[in-house]
Amino acid sequence: MSTTLAIDLGTTTGWALQTADGNTASGTQSFKPGRFEGGGMRYLRFRGWLVEMLAASGGIGAIYFEEVRRHAGVDAAHAYGGFLATLTAWCEHHQIPYSGVPVATIKKHATGKGNADKATIVAAMQALGFHPADDNEADALALLRWAVAQHPKPEGDSNG
Repeated sequence: MSTTLAIDLGTTTGWALQTADGNTASGTQSFKPGRFEGGGMRYLRFRGWLVEMLAASGGIGAIYFEEVRRHAGVDAAHAYGGFLATLTAWCEHHQIPYSGVPVATIKKHATGKGNADKATIVAAMQALGFHPADDNEADALALLRWAVAQHPKPEGDSNG
């Protein structure tokens, strides 16, 4: 398996990256609009962040994102749509495969329950030895674990 990036899209984006050699890094990145920024600047900053992730990782083999079907409010739905459009267009441009994974699928894999709450996801990732700063990072780690489980590295494959 090559380098995999898992993303919990949002104004505070959680991310988790596993390199071909099995090392994992994770964190959060804020794309909160600046006071004097136009509406599209957060998406330009998100695209720039993706470019930085690509360069820092030495290449990304696949990107998985949390596929959200319901949002708490209209603003959250609009922001998610903008991040999703930016991500998928960027992936197409860079010829990086991408896939959305339903939230319940990620939760069930991480905790055994498809309707687990945020605290349960954080606790599940902590039980695995991760130290997520918040639920966004925990969600990205849970998504990464799901993606890696779906695409295990073949025996004897040293190239990913």
